[in-house]
Formats: sequence, structure tokens, C-alpha cells
Amino acid sequence: MAREVARRSTTGGVLRVDVKNLQTLELDTIADESEPMLLARGAAYAREYAALEDKPTILAMNIAMVLLALRKRYDDWLGRSYPYRQKAAEVYELAGIKDKDQLTRLKGAVRYHVGNLLRDELGPDDLKALELADTSPLERQQERRATDSAILKAANVSAEVAASTPKKVSSTPATSKGKSKAAKEEAVPEQGGGPGAGVKATADHIRLATVAAGLVGQLDTDVIDDHMTDGQRAKLDEQLAAIESAARKLRRYMNKRRSDA
Repeated sequence: MAREVARRSTTGGVLRVDVKNLQTLELDTIADESEPMLLARGAAYAREYAALEDKPTILAMNIAMVLLALRKRYDDWLGRSYPYRQKAAEVYELAGIKDKDQLTRLKGAVRYHVGNLLRDELGPDDLKALELADTSPLERQQERRATDSAILKAANVSAEVAASTPKKVSSTPATSKGKSKAAKEEAVPEQGGGPGAGVKATADHIRLATVAAGLVGQLDTDVIDDHMTDGQRAKLDEQLAAIESAARKLRRYMNKRRSDA
């Protein structure tokens, strides 16, 4: 028995945790414990999670490890069988947590850690057989944060480009559908741009192109293959075609400038 579970309480047979010597469990350490001991252990971690705000991560990970040990015992890594779900529910019942919101937060944290620990215990072939993604909840969270950060950066840079791009006004009114060459030549920057406005606009445009390339580069072919529906793939293809068309138009313009120079 791991030393952080020091003694039984006087009510319900739930173990008490010595938080001064709290440790992260290993599956092999508790895999052979009796079911009553596993349930009592899981309930002990659940109780301490609810009571101690400074130790939530380790406690939630230990509850997750207890549930993982039960899944291994029932040969039910996905945790879908009735016997396993009954025992998992008993862990929380034994903990006696009265605050429903707190219990909901605890269960959410435990599910997160179960997902991470499961991918530590199982190899790629096992995960594939169970139809589980190779990436853990932690890795997906990191990817989402990186994507959200990139999108936010793109939005900020786009706003800066719109603000810094010098506006053109013509000193000669257009008298036909298209502006005359003379009118174009007489176009001058809008007043208020100030010194260095062109330099700022140039830097913002380069940053925007860099961010745009980075965003497109984050699209993952595994997500396209394994998670998108045919309709979603068609929609993505439309968006990529629009991106490709806009990029091709700009590149034609750049090539024309080079040939005219």
C-alpha cells in the first residue's frame, strides 16, 4: 500500500491521505490491490481534492490513476462497461462530496488526466485498435491554444494593416467609369498619414503575409482524413481555393511589377 494513504477514517472505511507526503501514483503500484482498497483509495483522493485547493492536480491525477487501474482490471480501457462505470461512480459516492458544482469540476479534471495517462500506458497500435487519437488532451489543448493565439495575432495584424495602409485620393475627378492615367498619376496619399506611414504599412503587410502562411500551415491532414465529414472537406476545399485565388492574383501582380521594372 502506498505510504501517502496513512490510515482509515472512522466513517465509511474511506482512507485518509497524508498530504505532506503526497505522491503521484504509478499503475503498477496499485494494480494488484483489492477492489475495496482501490475504491477507498480513489475516494480518499477525491475527498482531499475537494478539501485542499493547493493540491488539486496531483489528487486529480491519482484519482485518474485509480480509475485507470479499474479499467485495466475490467479489460475496459475506454471505461464503457457497466461494471466499470458502477465502480467508478462508487469512488465519488464514497468521497461524499456534497457540492455538485465542485464534483462536476473534479470529474472533468479527472477525465482530462485519464485521457493523458491512458496515452502514457498504451502504445500506438493499442490506441488505434481502440479508435483513440494518438494526441492526448494536453497536446490537443496546447494545439488549440497555439491556433487561438495565431488567429488572435492574425486579427490584430489585419486591423493594424487596415489602419496603417495609406489611403489614396485623386486631385482630378474621374469623368468616366475608369480613372484616367493622369488622374492616377496625380493620386496622393491621404492627409494625416504622417512621416513613416509607408514604412509602418510595409512592415504590417509583411507580418500579415507571414501570419497567413502560418495559419494555413497549421491545417492537419490527419484531422482532414480522420475527423472531417465529406461536406466539411468540401467546404475546406472551397476556402483553400479562395486563398489560392487571392494568392495567385497577388503573385501575378508581383510578377508584372518585376517585368515592368
